[in-house]
Amino acid sequence: MTHTTAELTQWTVQQRRHFHKHPELSGQEHKTAAYVKERLEEFGIPLLDGFTAPNVVAFFKGTEGSRTVALRADMDALPVHEQVEKPFSSTVPGVMHACGHDAHTATLLGAAKWMSEHPELVKNNIVLIFQSSEEESPSGAQQLVKDGVLEGVNAIYGLHYMSNVALGKVGFAEGFSMASSDDFDIVIEGNGGHGGIPQDTVDPIYVATHVIQSFQSIISRNLNPFHPGVISFGRMEAGNSYNVIPDQVTLKGTIRALSFEGQELMYKRTVELTEKISDSFGAVGHYHYIEGTPPVYNHPEACNTARDIIQSTFGDDVFTEVEPTMGAEDFGYYLKEKTGAFINVGMEGEKSAYPHHHPKFDVDEDTIPTGLELMIQLALKG
Repeated sequence: MTHTTAELTQWTVQQRRHFHKHPELSGQEHKTAAYVKERLEEFGIPLLDGFTAPNVVAFFKGTEGSRTVALRADMDALPVHEQVEKPFSSTVPGVMHACGHDAHTATLLGAAKWMSEHPELVKNNIVLIFQSSEEESPSGAQQLVKDGVLEGVNAIYGLHYMSNVALGKVGFAEGFSMASSDDFDIVIEGNGGHGGIPQDTVDPIYVATHVIQSFQSIISRNLNPFHPGVISFGRMEAGNSYNVIPDQVTLKGTIRALSFEGQELMYKRTVELTEKISDSFGAVGHYHYIEGTPPVYNHPEACNTARDIIQSTFGDDVFTEVEPTMGAEDFGYYLKEKTGAFINVGMEGEKSAYPHHHPKFDVDEDTIPTGLELMIQLALKG
């Protein structure tokens, strides 16, 4: 039995277009949050106090209430200037919803609207989480977990409209599905001097090349081959002359892992190699670790529930096993604490031809009924 009507779908699409037209960056979603609160108050769904703004948390009391399910949507946009002209294009220069969070927020609002109109059908208690700051640190999910948003929750679910998952498919990767994401800054201090007299210097550039290469040995020789990981350098700064060896080098990079153990191991080894290799050349290596997000672990029990919901609601052929990705999502903070799953709704095709974070990215609104029905079913059966 499906619950999504044409009228509810149209309403949800209108909400998505409102959010798309008025995007706000991470941590700045105050107008979005106010709009969400107004709609929830119209539905008669109580807002919960005690959660860091601009996050919005509401509680729908089920008819039985023996089980509590949390549903989450992220609200933040990206610092991207939209390059698509449409009636509801971003009105904020340099800011757009280039990752579908407008649709996520609208979908959860649509599910909340349905629940308020059919309260007798909702047995579970439902915690509605409209989250700030998925795209940037500090993470909104991490803060909400600290605030206690998962207290009393039995399971949590979220969805993401995906332009790289086949249109008409819904699915996920069971187990580790998305990578952790942490960054690092390294400063290697040497002793600069004349480029023609290197024996009188401690060349930090030369030291840096050894550090950079050594980090790849972590992947090939320290990390469990069954636990994928990536270490990439994105920036190197040193000197400004042809024949002057600089005093220091600055390196910036990212660490990705598809396991908690891998995330911890790569952090420890990058610190050790930076300091010890630098020391072996007479330089000093300073390492600054910037904690990002944990890997997203989809729990088998929740995956079984979600798979059953997808297949019974949309058909056996709609469910798809999605390959794990080294992309990151702060939904991992919730799943580190509670059973749950993060589900992909596919929209790859002509209407969503550009990748996420692209200035021409767009959500295929024809997929919103699927996402909306999925959210409702997760509320009922999650």
